[in-house]
Formats: sequence, structure tokens, C-alpha cells
Amino acid sequence: MTEEERIFSGQLFEPRSPELAEKKRRGHRLSQEYNALYEEDRQARERILAELLGKIGEGSTLLGPIRFHYGCHTEIGSHCFINFNFTVQDDARVKIGDHCNFGPNVTIVTPLHPMQADERRGILCGDGVERFLCYAKPVTIGSNCWFGANVLVCPGVTIGDGCVIGAGSVVTKDIPANSFAAGNPARVIHPITAEDTIHNLFSELY
Repeated sequence: MTEEERIFSGQLFEPRSPELAEKKRRGHRLSQEYNALYEEDRQARERILAELLGKIGEGSTLLGPIRFHYGCHTEIGSHCFINFNFTVQDDARVKIGDHCNFGPNVTIVTPLHPMQADERRGILCGDGVERFLCYAKPVTIGSNCWFGANVLVCPGVTIGDGCVIGAGSVVTKDIPANSFAAGNPARVIHPITAEDTIHNLFSELY
């Protein structure tokens, strides 16, 4: 079993292995190449995203700068808008649906490290070799979601369709579809209903 297969099966893996280190270097290099381009260099940016990501849908925009740990483990749907300083530590898979909006400084993380300090320095394995080990949990985000600035999404979280996550929230648990959630840790404030229409905020639309 490869180290990448170990990640996807939820097992401990060795992030410093040559196999994974090369994938990460590639993700870091392509992220830097993307960030070196101007917004008007649209075709060049699209080529890099197609090479960097596991999937990128039609009409999605990432302002940059961006930082992907692997990139190839992340799928982004169509017609998403992602503001600057988007960071994805995608050891495990990250899936983002269609028509999602992300404010500045949103971070998604998937890896988890041992709680015991000595185990973070190395774990003696059955073959007698000490290895630096961790594990990772995937993150899934539905379609039609909006994330405020400085949101952090933690490992293993699923966020349903149509959710709004308030600025500065730390999402540690699943959020059901069509919910407004906020806080640290984030909790559901209320379901999103017809009462939340923009018509109730403005007497006259633009």
C-alpha cells in the first residue's frame, strides 16, 4: 500500500516519505507559479489550476495568493469565487461544490497529529523503524455555500448545501444543509429560511 493510499483509507501515514514529499513540492511550486501571475493572466492561471488541482469546474475564480499542500487532493466545483489568501492543507481529500463563495483568509485543514508530544517526534513501528506519523480526515463542502473572512474548517468536517459560515468561525463539527453557523467552535445559529431574503433588509432593490 502506498502512503497516499494509507491517507485515503484513514490510516497512519508518513508525510516525510519521498512519495508524498514530491507531490507536496509540486503543489507548492504550482501554487507559487499561480501567485506570480496577475489576475488578467487568466488563461495562464487556468492552465496552472488544471495542473494543480484534482478538479476545477467551469467559471471558478481564485484571486490569489493561494497555497495548496498537495492540490491534487482537492476538487473545486463550477462558478465558485475564492478571495485572497486561500489555504488548503489537503493531505486527505477536499471537495467543494458548485456556486460557493469564500471570503479572504479562509483555511481548510485535513491532517491530525498525535496528542502526545513524544509521539509527535516519532513513533517506533513494528519493523523497528522510528517514523514521523500522522493521519488525516477529508473535508466536504456542499454547493451554494458562503464563507466569511478568516473561517477555519477543521479535519473531517462536512458542510451541507446552502450554508453560511460567519466570519472568524472555527468549524469543528458537521453543519447541516441550509444553516447559518458561526463562532469558535462554530454552532448553528438558525436555519436559513425565506425570512432571510434580501427583500427583508432593503425596501428597494438595486
